Amino acid sequence: MNQSLNLLKYTLHLADNALILGHRLSEWCGHGPVLEQDIALTNISLDHLGRARSLYQYAAEQFNSMPDEAKQAAFVSPLLQQVSGPADEDDMAYLRDAWDFRNVLLAEQPNGDWAHTVARSFFMDTFNYFYFTALERSADQTLAAIAGKSLKEVAYHMRWSSEWVIRLGDGTEESHRRMQAALEAFWPYTGELFLPSEAEAALEASGVVVPLNAIREQWHQRIAPVLEEATLSPLPADAWMHQGGKEGTHSEHLGYVLAELQFMQRAYPNMEW
Repeated sequence: MNQSLNLLKYTLHLADNALILGHRLSEWCGHGPVLEQDIALTNISLDHLGRARSLYQYAAEQFNSMPDEAKQAAFVSPLLQQVSGPADEDDMAYLRDAWDFRNVLLAEQPNGDWAHTVARSFFMDTFNYFYFTALERSADQTLAAIAGKSLKEVAYHMRWSSEWVIRLGDGTEESHRRMQAALEAFWPYTGELFLPSEAEAALEASGVVVPLNAIREQWHQRIAPVLEEATLSPLPADAWMHQGGKEGTHSEHLGYVLAELQFMQRAYPNMEW
């Protein structure tokens, strides 16, 4: 696999994480437990979608610069291969099928109750904070710039979800039970965050991607004291972990997300607002 294709897949991995998690959080719009948090979570989802847009724009630029033969090998999805003219950010988001998406499995898991949404965000927000802090030093100037622009938002996301873990964990007996159950439910999906994809492994020597081992240690050091303050039980270090999303193998949940997310563009091709 050549470096240009590796970089495209890596960029799409970052974009897909942002899009799918942002879409999941947007499902709370109008359904939040209180108005203030309904608005807060909707704004957080917009932060993710804004980052996804920047990354999809960059991915489209990479794709358009490839030779035709390389373009055909980049994706399995037939609709994207039929695009006439240069691809754009919308094509990257709306015309790829699930097997061409490279988001981690954690991002696509259902919202569940409020505690489950908080737990998923807590794990991913904490990871994103350290990840984008490191990515700001990437040898790829575009990715470094997107990371730098995202850091202020990501820092707020981590603070928001951490505070909610503490609030629920150290709250009532019921909120404590639900928060513990949610963390335990999503914990087996966190291992994939630190598992390099084939594209990441191929780009490791280039200085473009983030060394995940260093991020893993920082992530655990941040997670542990939050759980302690929330009076929640530590999570097992030797738990079995799911994987596959980074390589295009997903849970059934992503299909439902994409069916909703992509319906309009597929029903009315090339539509514009």
